[in-house]
Amino acid sequence: MKVAGWIDKLGSIWVEGQLTQINARPGTRTAFLTLRDPSADMSLSVTCSPQLLDRSPVPLTEGARVILYGKLSFFTGRGTISLRATDIRAVGVGELLARIERLRALLAAEGLFDPRLKRPLPFLPGTIGLITARASAAEKDVLTVAQRRWPAVRFEVRNTPVQGPQSVPAILDALKDLDDDPSVDVIILARGGGSVEDLLPFSDEALCRAISRATTPIVSAIGHEPDSPLSDHVADLRAATPTDAAKLVVPDAVAEQALVSELKSRSAAALRNWVEREARGLDMLRHRPVLADPLASLEQRREEVRRLLEAARRDVQRELTTQDTLVEHLRARLSTLGPAATLARGYAVVQRVVAGSDPEVLRSVEDAPPGTQIRVRVADGAVTAAVMGRVK
Repeated sequence: MKVAGWIDKLGSIWVEGQLTQINARPGTRTAFLTLRDPSADMSLSVTCSPQLLDRSPVPLTEGARVILYGKLSFFTGRGTISLRATDIRAVGVGELLARIERLRALLAAEGLFDPRLKRPLPFLPGTIGLITARASAAEKDVLTVAQRRWPAVRFEVRNTPVQGPQSVPAILDALKDLDDDPSVDVIILARGGGSVEDLLPFSDEALCRAISRATTPIVSAIGHEPDSPLSDHVADLRAATPTDAAKLVVPDAVAEQALVSELKSRSAAALRNWVEREARGLDMLRHRPVLADPLASLEQRREEVRRLLEAARRDVQRELTTQDTLVEHLRARLSTLGPAATLARGYAVVQRVVAGSDPEVLRSVEDAPPGTQIRVRVADGAVTAAVMGRVK
C-alpha cells in the first residue's frame, strides 16, 4: 500500500511509444492497451476509456506511434504498474520527419555519416548476410539476382520483422549475429517500399549506431529510390533497391568472364605487337653495315691507312729529293766560293809562322818584316819561306 501511495504521488506524465495491442470490447468501460518501446524490448500496460479511442481524429491501430498522457497506478493485488491514460495523440508524419531530421543532424555532427569511415566492399564475397522479412519480395529479389549473376554465392539469411515494434530489436540481434560470423563478408539490410511509418525502424538511433559499430561492410537497401532512412547514410553503401544491392555486392559472372576474355585478347595483342616491334628492331640492327659485314669497316680503314702510308712515303721521298737537290746546290756554291776553288784559280794563302802558336793569315805587309817565316798554301800543297823584304 505504501508503494501504491508513493507511485500515486508521482503525478501525470507523457509517454511515447508504439501500440502493439488494443483490447477494447464493446460495452466495457475500460480499454486495455500495450505500449512498447520501438527500439528496446520493454513495454507498458495502459488502460483508458474506450471513448478516448473512438474520439481520436486518426484511427488508432496496432503499430501506430502515439503519445499518451496519464497517471501511473500500482495494483497491490497483482503487484503490477499500469498507466491510466487520459489523452492519446497519434504522432503525425510531419512530427516523425522532424524527429528524423533532428536525429540526422545529431548523427552527422558525431561523424557517423563521414565518407572516410565507409568500408570498401569485397570484390567477390564468399558469404553474404541478408536481413529481411520472411518470404518477402526483397528477399526473393536479392537471392534471385545474386545467384543469377554469380551462381556460387552463398547467403546467411536472417528473417526479421521490418516494421512494427518488434522490428528494431530483431534487426539488432540479427545484425550482431551476422557481424560476429567471420565467414560473412558483407551484410545487406533489405526491405521493400512503404510509408514513412513503415520505414521508421531503419531511422532508429539504436540501429544506426549498431550499423556504425559493425566491423563487416553493410549495404542499406531500404525502400525505393526516393526513400532515404538514416540507415542509408550510416551504412557503407546505399542501394536504391534490393535488386540494386544484389548487383552492387555480387559481380556479374558473364560480364567478368567477358572482361577477362577482353583483357586476355588485349594482352595477347599487346604482346604480339611488342614482339613484332622488337623483331623489326633486331632486323634493322642486323641489316646495318657494321653487323651485316663487320670486317668491311676494318677493310675500309686498312685501305685508308695504306693510302695515307703511301702518301706519307711520297711526301717523305719528295722532301728528301728536295733536300738532296738543295744540298747539291749548296755544295756547288761552296765549291765555287770555297778556298780550294780559289787556290785552283791561281791564288795562294800566306800565313805567318810564329814559334809556339798556330800559323796566322797574313793580312798586311806590316805584319811580315824581313826575316819572318811564312807558309804559302797553293792548290796542290804548301811551302815555307822567309820574307826578304818589302816590294814597292
